[in-house]
Amino acid sequence: MKPTFSTRPSFLGVANESPTADYVVAGIPFDIGTTHRAGSRFGPMAIRAISRMLVDGANPQNWHNPQKLDLADVGDFDIALGDTEKSMALIEQQAAKIGHLITLGGDHSIALPLLRAASKRHGGPLGLVHFDAHVDTWPDSFGQPYGHGSCFYHAINEGIVDPARMIQIGIRSPLGRDVYDWTVGKGVRIISAEEAHEMGPAHVAEAILERTGKGKSYLTFDIDCIDPSQAPGTGTPEIGGLTTLEVRAILMRLAPVDFVGMDIVEVAPPYDVAEITALAGATVAWLYLSLQAQKRGIGP
Repeated sequence: MKPTFSTRPSFLGVANESPTADYVVAGIPFDIGTTHRAGSRFGPMAIRAISRMLVDGANPQNWHNPQKLDLADVGDFDIALGDTEKSMALIEQQAAKIGHLITLGGDHSIALPLLRAASKRHGGPLGLVHFDAHVDTWPDSFGQPYGHGSCFYHAINEGIVDPARMIQIGIRSPLGRDVYDWTVGKGVRIISAEEAHEMGPAHVAEAILERTGKGKSYLTFDIDCIDPSQAPGTGTPEIGGLTTLEVRAILMRLAPVDFVGMDIVEVAPPYDVAEITALAGATVAWLYLSLQAQKRGIGP
């Protein structure tokens, strides 16, 4: 076994590059949808590099090892440089060819074409588990219809997610009351960061399970859900976020959810410190994959 620092710089060091693997990791180095600090185009590279910290064995919370899955890393998707709508079309086309996709972003605008592809593949609107500091249901982002703050406004209006099966965890940013009222009026459950702290991980997880039910769902995780003291490397940090311990405790209770894909977005290495934000992002994806290994009965 190689030492972690000399492990192949793919996600978890995997050598498989087949897009037909059971679980496929892809990067999307796209960040022109950001409204403050750009830099998440470097997120996929940083997440892959630090993911080598996670190759030493199984997840001790469930004793299942993501590396035992049929897992591939196909590299980064093609994008159209400087063109949001063409990039979204390209992202959707590439995602449509993959069964179960784990995406390393990139800013949160990439979630929209990923959800378009996933909903078409699975024949209808999906449940959505959304970790974030922001609701991302603004009608536009400073005049840009497809910025990173508008992805779920469009996803709801396009009918690719079911707002009655959608839950947002960690919300705490400044927010217009009209945007909040529109979001909850559509049926979305919002758990603020303060509520999540007060409820505790077990009760947050129960709320997620109740909301998603038995239908197919998608996980989207904006790293700014985590407090900037533990994840400073992001474009739109907000104080008072979840801790990495809380995130881990919530995620590891979500094995019953029928997830069909996930993304980890908004990791911006230029603002990171000692790779801690990238490590948080890599670990979220690793925890998700350990849940998939658990569901398949793949041990350590």
